[in-house]
Amino acid sequence: MKHFYLITNETKDPQGVYTERICTYLRRHGGEVVCVENTARAVSATVMRGYAHRDGDVCVLVLGGDGTLLRAVRNMMDSDIPLLGINLGTLGYLAEVESGNIEPALDKLLRDEYVREERMMLEGRVENQNVPEGNYALNDIVISRCGSLQILTFHIYVNGQFLNSYSADGMIVATPTGSTGYNMSAGGPIVEPGARLLLLTPICPHTLNTRSIVLAPEDEVRVEIPQGRDGQAQTVEANFDGSHKIVLQTGDSIVVRKAAKTTGIIKLNTESFLTVLHKKISE
Repeated sequence: MKHFYLITNETKDPQGVYTERICTYLRRHGGEVVCVENTARAVSATVMRGYAHRDGDVCVLVLGGDGTLLRAVRNMMDSDIPLLGINLGTLGYLAEVESGNIEPALDKLLRDEYVREERMMLEGRVENQNVPEGNYALNDIVISRCGSLQILTFHIYVNGQFLNSYSADGMIVATPTGSTGYNMSAGGPIVEPGARLLLLTPICPHTLNTRSIVLAPEDEVRVEIPQGRDGQAQTVEANFDGSHKIVLQTGDSIVVRKAAKTTGIIKLNTESFLTVLHKKISE
């Protein structure tokens, strides 16, 4: 691989030290790299498609943390270019390359010593609103309160069949990739990222016997927003990977299913998922 697109996070690399380090190293070793300094404004599918004709000989390096990588995934939704995260954040389950191991990782890319994994994504489509298109998430779709603290009520349907009513601070529908994100913090199970399934996890449920539910990838989850306590109207937010929000009110529903799209993630590490997980948990 000789062609690279570098997306940087100015907050994590304010002086551009790591950005310059990566660009200089790649160019010295025969690589071609284009740098984008602001993910939100500058990354476009049009630019990405300009690289796509090179028979897959291109990837996007995302410098920052898992949040930066998730934003890059969203901005590149229509491209077929894989991403590799370089972690300048904290745990970094998605961004597998640590700051002290950048050059060896770049060498592997230049020598084509990598594997591309296709990660499952979610599509969430809001009913009862004039929202013609679905929104996508690699990690999770989180339905939670907006505004003052209050207990929320949700009605959950799976494949059109009523499952349960929840009183909780929110609901998480996560992919295996997202199992180590908010899902894990909310007490949900950790899943091997290459699996194909849906995770349904309540946030701070107001009961003692509520657990996460693991569903088949073909299942369709509908989260309905009913009236709240004492017949009051509810207003909540559906948040897609923490970067895009849609406001829902009593009477609205959001339908979540496995997306037809996938995200290509570059893997350089030959260690098993369990080994990596053990290291992350031990940090």
